[in-house]
Amino acid sequence: MLSINSVLENKPIEITEVGLDKVLEIRREVMWPDKPISFVEVSGDSEAVHLGLFENGTVVSVISLFIENERAQFRKFATLTSFQRKGYGTTLLQYVFEYLKSKQIKRVTCNARVEKADFYASFGMKRTPNTFEKEQVAYVVMEKILKT
Repeated sequence: MLSINSVLENKPIEITEVGLDKVLEIRREVMWPDKPISFVEVSGDSEAVHLGLFENGTVVSVISLFIENERAQFRKFATLTSFQRKGYGTTLLQYVFEYLKSKQIKRVTCNARVEKADFYASFGMKRTPNTFEKEQVAYVVMEKILKT
């Protein structure tokens, strides 16, 4: 297991790979609860690395990593609503950056909802000029160069 400084040090958490079925369930519940499960599926899901943060054996936060050569993109990062703003997502994202560094990944990107961009900026991610809209939600592409 990778070493990270977590605000959850005294909580019984574990971060490990998780099945796509669980990832899709949490993605839909958190991001698009009014859409069918197929709406939260993305191209490449079957080849992606899906990580889940578990507390007491229950997955509460998920993220999917799409890795190609020395680049990676994380997509569909979701934390159950009742666990948000408590450090679970922060801990999972810290883990992701360390995981990617251990895999010699040099650049990581994400498509951030504009209202969440400051959260990603707090991890050293920078806004790019690339923006788009999906289902009337504004997004900005963010990136971080990893020092391996």
